Amino acid sequence: MAASGLYTVSAALVKALATGYPAVEMMFFRSLVVGVVMLPIQLRAHGVQALRPKKPMGHVWRLIFGFIGMLTAYYGYSALPLATNTALGFCMPLFLTILSVPLLGERVGWQRVVAVLAGLFGVVLMVRPWAAGADALPLVPVLIVMSGVVTWALAMISIRRMGEQGESNGAIVMWFGIGSTVLAGLLCLPVWVTPDWIGLAGLITVGLVTLVAQLLMTEAYRIGETTLVAPFEYGAIIYSTLLGLLIWQEVPGMWSFVGIAIIIAAGLMVWHQEVRGKAKP
Repeated sequence: MAASGLYTVSAALVKALATGYPAVEMMFFRSLVVGVVMLPIQLRAHGVQALRPKKPMGHVWRLIFGFIGMLTAYYGYSALPLATNTALGFCMPLFLTILSVPLLGERVGWQRVVAVLAGLFGVVLMVRPWAAGADALPLVPVLIVMSGVVTWALAMISIRRMGEQGESNGAIVMWFGIGSTVLAGLLCLPVWVTPDWIGLAGLITVGLVTLVAQLLMTEAYRIGETTLVAPFEYGAIIYSTLLGLLIWQEVPGMWSFVGIAIIIAAGLMVWHQEVRGKAKP
């Protein structure tokens, strides 16, 4: 729950900084801070030999998909209400279920099919493409964020494939960190905004808060049962709703609440079915 809260604080900082800095520059600082701290830890824990990539193209695809997913999420924080962008991010398990059939050859039971359809219906209720005026969400940012959610699901599939092919977790984490830092650094050069001291402190804080959240989440999954820990990630919906209300006076409408509730229920159903599927063997 603390990790979910810190991820939400990081998202709120990104939303606040988005008025002065491009998303790709914020990603650069975030990746740089996390990398500076985590690279020595990864090297000490796994050693140089274990971090040598066995499947270089797998890392390339994981970098491309993960980078797009992160970039569109950062963009979404500036263009959409905080709770809305957070809820759309929780659609990733739905698209992961859809894509796992053609890309991983997995069989999906009717329960997961119902969950995916219900989750997509929740997205439609939340976005309300038929609405007009103040009740309508901007359709283009929603589509951009949703495309990023799909690429994030593709990144998860690439990670699963590399794991099946014997790639170490340390190598996957380290090379994504290095690749995203270099890629974000190159892409932010044409749009670079030199930060003042307050902006620099905010950009570094995003990286530090994200780092602590990652460490807490990793520790939670390390010492606790996945079946117990995973549902508490959805606490981010509560935190983002409260922060959006307190800071930006973002008040989700009734249909947004209904859509978010359906997305959460669908995600939990997919998670529950996956846990049951792993427990049967």
